[in-house]
Amino acid sequence: MLGKLSLDAFMHDSLIIIFANVIMIGSGLALAAAITYYGKWGYLYREWLTTVDHKKIGIMYIIFAFIWLLRGLIDASMVRAQQAAIGAGAEEGFLHASHFAELFTGHGTMMIFFMAMPFLIGLMNIVIPTQIGARDVAFPFLNSLSFWLTAAAGGLVMISLLIGQFSTAGWTGYPPYSALPYSPSAGVDYWIWALQISGISTTLTGVNFLVTIMKKRAPGMTLMRMPMFIWTSLCTNILMVLSFPALTVVLALLALDRSFGFHFFTGDMGGDQMMYINMFWIWGHPEVYILVLPAFGIFSEITATYCNKRLFGYTSMVWATMAIAFLSFTVWVHHFFTMGQDSTRNAAFGIATMIIAIPTGVKIYDWMWTMFRGRIEFKLPMLWLIGFLITFTMGGMSGVLLAIPGADFKMHNSLFLVAHFHNVLVPGTMFGLMAGFYYWFPKSFGFTLNEKWGRHSFWGWLIGFYVAFVPLYMLGIMGMPRRMVTYDNPAWGPWLIVAAIGLLIVLYGVFAMFMQIYVSIRDRDQNRDVTGDPWGGRTLEWATSSPPPEYNFAVIPTVADRDPFLDMKIRGTAYERPEKYEDIHMPNSTPDGVIIAGFAFIFGFGFVWSIWWLAALAALGMVVTVIVRGCRDDHGFHIPAEEVKRIEDARYEQLKASGVFERIKHIKDFGDDRTGVPANKMSNANL
Repeated sequence: MLGKLSLDAFMHDSLIIIFANVIMIGSGLALAAAITYYGKWGYLYREWLTTVDHKKIGIMYIIFAFIWLLRGLIDASMVRAQQAAIGAGAEEGFLHASHFAELFTGHGTMMIFFMAMPFLIGLMNIVIPTQIGARDVAFPFLNSLSFWLTAAAGGLVMISLLIGQFSTAGWTGYPPYSALPYSPSAGVDYWIWALQISGISTTLTGVNFLVTIMKKRAPGMTLMRMPMFIWTSLCTNILMVLSFPALTVVLALLALDRSFGFHFFTGDMGGDQMMYINMFWIWGHPEVYILVLPAFGIFSEITATYCNKRLFGYTSMVWATMAIAFLSFTVWVHHFFTMGQDSTRNAAFGIATMIIAIPTGVKIYDWMWTMFRGRIEFKLPMLWLIGFLITFTMGGMSGVLLAIPGADFKMHNSLFLVAHFHNVLVPGTMFGLMAGFYYWFPKSFGFTLNEKWGRHSFWGWLIGFYVAFVPLYMLGIMGMPRRMVTYDNPAWGPWLIVAAIGLLIVLYGVFAMFMQIYVSIRDRDQNRDVTGDPWGGRTLEWATSSPPPEYNFAVIPTVADRDPFLDMKIRGTAYERPEKYEDIHMPNSTPDGVIIAGFAFIFGFGFVWSIWWLAALAALGMVVTVIVRGCRDDHGFHIPAEEVKRIEDARYEQLKASGVFERIKHIKDFGDDRTGVPANKMSNANL
């Protein structure tokens, strides 16, 4: 009846896990009690759980990402504390080997699938429709479904803490260790179905945003007038659509091996373990650029805005982005140079890996030349950019070193590789996401973030990163393998203690980030963005109010330049009102996304524990929900023209009172719209 599920699955011999469960359950109950006490269940259902508004879905993605950022950092902290404790003289540390393996598996899984991916998809949701002049994404319901499937996948990872355990096979899940004989517990099954549901969600998101960018752009926004964030998002979503099916297939085959006795990746009966590794990294290396490319787009927007210049080398930046997307599918073998390929094949993939550094270098030079002779305003996003340029370049150079097969034979599976991976993804993804979070926060919430605490967060992340990961480079050169719960080389201990101190500094940066959010909410009335354009923006999202109305644009704008909003300011049409407004059609909210995701969670749980009747009922529930939705006539609703006029008139009066109309009268070219002084009139002293 209950498959493999028994009372033993609820029994834990680790006080750490018991304490974590108490915190998790207690936090959930406290949140539910607070919502009940304040009578917000109805509001939560109407405005958030059932919404198809891309802006609200984006906010939920980012909140979800912050939750998993904390969970992933807790796991990383325990890993670092265990290894530092050994270095300080403890013989065995405080973690069992299996728990240690769960932690490093969970850390990688959570930070990639449930922190970085939701964070960047959240920013895409907030920015893409408004930046291309659209009222919503192409498929609003699919957007809602994608988010709730991601939440369901996260729920499977979270419940593994309470019922059973999580995988100990590493975040890559290589067989044979992920095979049933070597991982008989439910942990690998939790990992498979969490990633499977999350991967399907991401594929749907890729289709949605790909169609949105190609079909929903404002009149006049040709491909070569798209902002760079849209270009990088376009290439990212193409990569999602092309690469995530490979992950879906390889996880399905592994599930068949574990649940039904198939032999796709076993060592006998015709199985091929290397086929798993090939298929995984055919997804895995494009995934690196799925995480990095949106950050490149964010940095491009920030550089142009805060340097008060057009982005240097726009065309080369576009081609470099497309080159990176294409080349990302040509380098996957460098993840397993040591696994038996001939030297010619290794050399070919090593050269391809080095080549991909060229378009990345083009981008770095374009950002630097944009800053050259620009009137740089050193707001917080510019600090993230500069920290990224230095740190990411160092990580890229270590990657070129690892692209040499001979060097990789020495460094493979060592802490040098761990340092390189983090040296690319922390600045290349996290720094970009934090810069974008600050930059677009007022667009979502109507007030700016606190600069002081943001700078504390930046320096905590930057200094902490170097203190935490430079020692890992040294340990890798000294020969320390990764994922070691204990070790007996006394020379490694001091470096691991320094790395643990670095993580503490990073944790201060995370604390400062949450303090920044708290202080900003507390002081929101003093930091209101009444214009919708707090930074002197150049792209269309800054033409809307902060936050935008449900319909984004009362009249869809016409684009005549790749800096369309600044072009409108120059021509005096930025806040031009139409002679009359028209009714605006919008999609209805729906609970169907939550219902399907709920069934997906139950389906995954049933498969994890071999409760086949439960999995079958959940699959039937998903199919029935989709059929019922398909048979239902849902034509959306219309916002009356009178209501649109009322909202727009109120905003016009607010803009008039803020003095924005007087300010933009002085903008004559693509110079700084905060000073009103054209760029070509500035003296060298001011540049």
